[in-house]
Amino acid sequence: MQENPSCFLFLASYDLAMVHFTAEYLGGLKCRAKHGPSGVEMLTDAPADVGGSGTTFSPTDLVATGLLTCIMTTMAIVAERGGIKLDGMSGKIEKIMRTSPPRRIDSLNIQLKMPIAADHPAVEKLKHAAQACPVHLSLHPDITENIEWEWAD
Repeated sequence: MQENPSCFLFLASYDLAMVHFTAEYLGGLKCRAKHGPSGVEMLTDAPADVGGSGTTFSPTDLVATGLLTCIMTTMAIVAERGGIKLDGMSGKIEKIMRTSPPRRIDSLNIQLKMPIAADHPAVEKLKHAAQACPVHLSLHPDITENIEWEWAD
């Protein structure tokens, strides 16, 4: 396996980390998943356009949400190590599904509102951290990702 140098932005070592999750199908196109270390549970539901009720996150919604929160968390790790506070950072993500088979995420459009100015010395390092987040590095290359940045005055 080839190492990705961008990972070294925030990892002290390149050891593998393993976390276990469990899931149970509840019927009605809903599942309950459990986070092994904490025991926290969450529900998923199929989107309404495929017969679900759309009352909570779908599995592909979790992929999109995972990308957004991973980008924000990875930037926060890098920022905190540099003594920079990103409190108040916020974001939105739009998930667009393919309209032709196979059904999959086609693109993810991200808007990040940053609490620092565009001329801050750490801007390029933070942008690089966003592209180096583990979820981004795990997504299929055919998924288009766009990040729109809004910087503080």
